[in-house]
Amino acid sequence: MDSAGQDINLNSPNKGLLSDSMTDVPVDTGVAARTPAVEGLTEAEEEELRAELTKVEEEIVTLRQVLAAKERHCGELKRRLGLSTLGGLKQNLSRSWHDVQVSSAYKKTQETLSQAGQKTSAALSTVGSAISRKLGDMRNSATFKSFEDRVGTIKSKVVGDRENGSDSLPSSAGSGDKPLSDPAPF
Repeated sequence: MDSAGQDINLNSPNKGLLSDSMTDVPVDTGVAARTPAVEGLTEAEEEELRAELTKVEEEIVTLRQVLAAKERHCGELKRRLGLSTLGGLKQNLSRSWHDVQVSSAYKKTQETLSQAGQKTSAALSTVGSAISRKLGDMRNSATFKSFEDRVGTIKSKVVGDRENGSDSLPSSAGSGDKPLSDPAPF
């Protein structure tokens, strides 16, 4: 089917198809380009509105051309003054950041986060104190004292032998007091 016979309404259930009754209706492009006038307008009023519309559209085109010329001139002036786009971007970002910082939403968020940080710090301090207190209690317990005494005894045996000039570790195999050979230096 050719494009003239296709339904262009995208919401139509018959996309791309026209009904058989519309296939032999000729299309006049001159009439199709003009929209029907709003009821209640005379032909003279319609012509006047069309003339005004054409004038406004021409003014829009002219204003776009003037704006483009002004933007080119502005860019040339900035280039001659040594103002770069990067400098302008930095200035815009600084201004935007300042605007954000003075906004009420930013201030409220900053205040809320500050309070949350203070509460978190206080909570962590409390947890740290509790852990420290528990470790102190544990260190004073009989089990820990017994463990500490055993470690101290082993340490004194190991360190005590080294302090007496011997580099050998106590051996349970009964190898005697034969010192271990010194390892080769690095």
